[in-house]
Amino acid sequence: MENIYDVIIIGGGPAGYTSALYGARAGLKVILFEKFYAGGQMATSENIENYPGFDLGIDGFELAEKMKNQAERFGVKTELLEVTKVELDNKIKKITTSSGDFFAKTVIISTGANPKELEVDGEQKFKGRGVHYCASCDGMFYKNKTVAVVGGGDTAVADALLLSRVAKKVYLIHRRDTLKATKVYHDKLFNSENVTLCFDSKVVEILGENSLKGVRIENVKTKEQSQILCDGVFISIGRKPATEIFKNEINLDENGYILAGEDTKTNIDGVYAVGDVRTKPLRQVVTAVGDGANAVFYVEDYLA
Repeated sequence: MENIYDVIIIGGGPAGYTSALYGARAGLKVILFEKFYAGGQMATSENIENYPGFDLGIDGFELAEKMKNQAERFGVKTELLEVTKVELDNKIKKITTSSGDFFAKTVIISTGANPKELEVDGEQKFKGRGVHYCASCDGMFYKNKTVAVVGGGDTAVADALLLSRVAKKVYLIHRRDTLKATKVYHDKLFNSENVTLCFDSKVVEILGENSLKGVRIENVKTKEQSQILCDGVFISIGRKPATEIFKNEINLDENGYILAGEDTKTNIDGVYAVGDVRTKPLRQVVTAVGDGANAVFYVEDYLA
C-alpha cells in the first residue's frame, strides 16, 4: 500500500478515458486498467457519425486511440491487465489484477455493457460491416436500403421504427408470436408501411461471401426455413453489463447494471460508475464522455 493512487479506473472505453483525462488535468494520480484495448465497444465501429467534431465521421478504433493518447499526454498510466477482484468498502480501495494488487482512494468503474449476440454462422464474419448492434449509431449507412432487425422488445421495436425512417424496407424478426415491447410502440410499428413483421421466426444464419446478402430464418413451430435478402442486420436482443466481479460489492439493478444516477455515485463512498455500465436511458459515446467528466467532479469533491 506504499503506492496509493488517487483514482483507479477500471475499463478503457470513452467514459474511462474521459475520467482519466479530467483526473490527470486536475492534478490527480490516475491509473487505468483495460483488459483488451482502448475504446471498448466504440472501437468495433467502422465509422462513428454521431460524435461531435468529426464532420465526416471517424473510425471507432481511431477515436479510441486519440482518447487514450490525449489522456496519457497528461500523465495517465494505462495497464493492460484484467481485474479479478475488488474490495471497495474501506477508505482505501483494493483492486486485485492479473499482475498483483493496486490501491486507491477512489475507483471509477467503466467496464461497459456488451450486446448479446445471436451466435449464428456469419455473425462474426460480418460484425461491423453488415451486422450491427446499435441502430442510432449505424442506421444512416442504410439509407434507402433493406435491413433486418432481430428482437421483439422495446429496443428492437424502437430500432425498427428509427430504421423505417431511413431504410427503404425493414424486416422485424421475432421468435414469438407477439411483441414483448410495451404497447405504446405497437400502433406506430403496425402503421409503418415499410416494416414487415416476421413472427415465430429466428435467424439461423447470416448469409454472404464478401458482403452481407441476407439472413436465413426458421419458423420455430414448423421448422420451415426461408431467406430474407437484405443489406444489413441489426441485432437487438439485449445487452449484458460487465459487472460480474462487482455483484457482491456494489448495488446492481435486476439486469446487472450498477445503480448510479447522473452524479455517477454508487452506494459506496468513493466509488463511481460511468458509461454503459450504469443505469441510464441512453448509452452512446457522447453520454459516456459526459459521465466521465461528471465522475471526476465528484471525485475531487470527495478527496477534498
